[in-house]
Amino acid sequence: MRPSNKSRQRKNNNRRQNTNVNAVNRVFDSSGPSGKVRGTPQQIVEKYTMMAADATLAGDRVAAENYQQHSEHYSRMLTAALKEQAEKQAEHQKQQQAQQQAHQARQQRDAEQKTRSAPPTPVDDQPPMAAVETKNTDLVETPESSTASKPKSRSRTRQVAPKTDDAAVQAPVTE
Repeated sequence: MRPSNKSRQRKNNNRRQNTNVNAVNRVFDSSGPSGKVRGTPQQIVEKYTMMAADATLAGDRVAAENYQQHSEHYSRMLTAALKEQAEKQAEHQKQQQAQQQAHQARQQRDAEQKTRSAPPTPVDDQPPMAAVETKNTDLVETPESSTASKPKSRSRTRQVAPKTDDAAVQAPVTE
C-alpha cells in the first residue's frame, strides 16, 4: 500500500510563503482559458492583451473578455507591487536622511566639545607654566632641558695655514 497524500500535503502547507516579496520580478504560472501562461506579471499582462486582441479579431467576444479579465488581474498585481516597492524605497530614503542628519549633528557636537575642551592659547609671549624649568632631582634630564643649562658652543672656523716659501717646499730633483 502507498502512503496517503494527506501527510505530504500537511508538510507542504507548513511552509509559509510571502507572495508580496518582489512580486515585480517573480515568475507566475497563470492557468488561463487557453492553457498555462508563465512569466512575470508584466509579461503575463502583455500575453493576455495580445490574446484578447487576437480573440477580438477572430470574432470571439467571450474569449476576448476572459483574456482581458486575466490581463486586468495581473496588471492590478503589478501596480500593487510597484506601489509597495515605491513606498519601501521612500521609507528607506527617509531613514537614510535621518541617519545622515544624526551623523552631522554628532559631528557638529563633537567639534563643539573639542573647541570647548581645548586649552586656551597664551595671549602674551610668555611660555606656558609647563615649560618653566624646575630643579627637581627626581626628573630625568632630557636634551631640551640640558641645552638651556649648557653654554652655547661656538661654531668652528677654518684656520688659514701659514704661508710657506714655494722654493723651500719643493724637493730638489736628483738625477
